[in-house]
Amino acid sequence: MTKLTSLIVGMAAAATISLGAPATASATDCGTEDQITIAEMTWLSASSLAYITQRILVEGYGCNAELVPGDTVPTATSMLSKGEPDIAPELWVSTAQSIWDQMQEKGNVYKANDIFAGGGEEGWWIPDYVAKEHPQIKTISDLKDNWEVFADISDPDRGRLYGCPPGWGCEIITNNLYKALELEETFELFSPGSGANLKASFARQVTRKKPIVGYYWGPTDVIGKYNLVRLGMPEYDAEKFTCLTDKNCENPQVTGWAVGEVAIAAVSELKEQAPNVAEFLSKMQVPNAEISAVLAWGDDNKASPEEVAEYFLVNYESIWTQWVPEDVAASVKSSL
Repeated sequence: MTKLTSLIVGMAAAATISLGAPATASATDCGTEDQITIAEMTWLSASSLAYITQRILVEGYGCNAELVPGDTVPTATSMLSKGEPDIAPELWVSTAQSIWDQMQEKGNVYKANDIFAGGGEEGWWIPDYVAKEHPQIKTISDLKDNWEVFADISDPDRGRLYGCPPGWGCEIITNNLYKALELEETFELFSPGSGANLKASFARQVTRKKPIVGYYWGPTDVIGKYNLVRLGMPEYDAEKFTCLTDKNCENPQVTGWAVGEVAIAAVSELKEQAPNVAEFLSKMQVPNAEISAVLAWGDDNKASPEEVAEYFLVNYESIWTQWVPEDVAASVKSSL
């Protein structure tokens, strides 16, 4: 073999080795060509966070990411049984505790991070003017003997307690608390029908300076905008509360609401299939005060969740750019 022939053979072999070697994955690659599904819940914070997540995945990492309709219990159940959707950016673990425990035992879903830096807060709330006018109403246990304050014109012989929207995890808890407090005789547990209707009910009553008591959660623009006061509850008891989260709870007992564990839930397969996405989710977190301000802007401007997401990405770069590499952040910014 001549020196020239040897050189050619050697170059060809080197090229074969080079082309055959797997490329090193970039820190900005999506990691999978499969569609990544993201649960879009029905309330503003969760739906806005879903759009924020999708925007970063699509524009920053080049993922094929789509939103799918969801709500706390149906989404948690679907993730447990079917492994989909892939991501739930705002899953209220504390309101679906029994399902979440099954997820952890099965191992097919994990918590990527706590989405709210200060956690979530749930309970039954009254406006501040009601609290001032009726100082005897300080806790949920005070409702039974003070039902007249919340009597509704459609049923003047009973008070009205606005429950949690259908399909939300808090619906089961509220229903069980209603039974545990023995409110059946003095209160109607009124279903608002949807999160939007619940919000509208508080807005309507507060605007008219009328009494109202019902379920709500934070962080949200409603708590601050309408100066709602959370009724006191007993100390949290894990065993009792777990039963409250179960629709088949045989003997519901009064206990304090669990401090809201609000997770970014993701299917475990994501760690292997799309490690960069998993890394991003592990850093995704919003301060309570800032997200409440964003949601208040959305409410004041009647903005859609997609518009709220855009507003956040444009005006709160100091928060979300900490979640991703610089070139991912640059790609997202250029898309705004």
